[in-house]
This record gives sequence, C-alpha cells and structure tokens, in this order.
Amino acid sequence: LFANINYLYIADGHHRAASAVKVGLKKREDNPGYTGKEEFNYFLAVLFSCDELRILDYNRVINYDGGLSVDELCEKISEKFTIEKIGKHPYKPSEPHTFGWVAGGEWYKLSAKEGTFPTDPVSSLDVSIIHNNLIAPILGITDPRTDERIDFVGGIRGLRELEMRTKTDMNMAFAMYPTTLDELMNIADAGEIMPPKSTWFEPKLLSGIFIHKLS
Repeated sequence: LFANINYLYIADGHHRAASAVKVGLKKREDNPGYTGKEEFNYFLAVLFSCDELRILDYNRVINYDGGLSVDELCEKISEKFTIEKIGKHPYKPSEPHTFGWVAGGEWYKLSAKEGTFPTDPVSSLDVSIIHNNLIAPILGITDPRTDERIDFVGGIRGLRELEMRTKTDMNMAFAMYPTTLDELMNIADAGEIMPPKSTWFEPKLLSGIFIHKLS
C-alpha cells in the first residue's frame, strides 16, 4: 500500500520521533548483530492522508507589560501593518498575512504591508511575520518557547476564548490565519523547521495509553 508513497511528513510529535530514533540507534550499538526486525527498530505512529487533515489557526494571547497605551502601540504597529479598527465584534482573518488583534476590549484588523517580510518559506509564514514584526520588536517577547508572557490557544476553542483570556490572565491576543498543508510540506521539503506553535491539527487522536515494548 505504501510502496509508491515517496514521503511521510511528521505533522506532530517530531520530538518524540527524534527520541525514538536515538533510542533505536543506541540499541543497535548495544546489539551489533541486529537484523532490523527487532522491536527497537520501530516506534508507534499513526498516518493520515493529507486530504483528511485540517490545520486550524494557532492563536497568541499575551500579557503585555511594556507601558504603552493602545494608541501608542497602534502608532508603532502601523510602521509594518495597516490597521483597521473593527470594534467589539471578533475579527477572524480570512486571508494570509492578515491578523485579528484584540486589546482594550476592541478588535482590530492588521494587514502586513508589502515588503515588510522576506519571501522564503519560513519567514513568509504568518506566525513568523507577526513575531518578527510585532511580538518581538514591539512587545519584547523574543523567545515564545520560554517567555511566560505569551501563551497559545488552538483554533478549535474559537475567538471567544481569546476574549476571555484577555479579561483574565492576559491583556491582548492575536487571531491567526491557519498555516496551510502546502506551506508545511514546502518547509519540510526545503529542509527547514517550522516556527514554534505554527499548526493546530485536526483530527486529534483520542487520549489513551499505548505501550511499545523494546526487546
């Protein structure tokens, strides 16, 4: 069934896959007479056809403590983005390079200005554009992996979740346009790495415990 499939892409769990490979290589060192059929040569995975997967938006919620008012932030943001005030109704981006921004109880549409970002596969991702042009230089969050002022909300929760978070533990949020499967595969084909928290995949597997015994 898989003889004519040239590539498989790891959509989620790349750290776990890399760890499994390291364990397998170490077990091969410990067992120089291995045949390739031992259980340590394999690890558990599930495969989906790309036309049966959906990537949802992976939104950002932020606790901004930089001291600038919303108007002052708008002035800085307008250097790289066109800003349109939407009002109280949540704005969900309908095309790439546009973003919803909620701050001070108001929603804004941000559109990345032409020429403000490189066109390579990674830098042209919306998650890269918003980080490199706004979140890092204006809000001061340079490492989204470790900075406690930023969190991520899967699109399955909807935009009302973003509003709720801005009224509890955060004070602003960004609604993203979803990364596409073509973008993901193009980046993998180029040997590049996706930025953190770029994709929210559906369907997700049901929770459970599976054991693969290494013998």
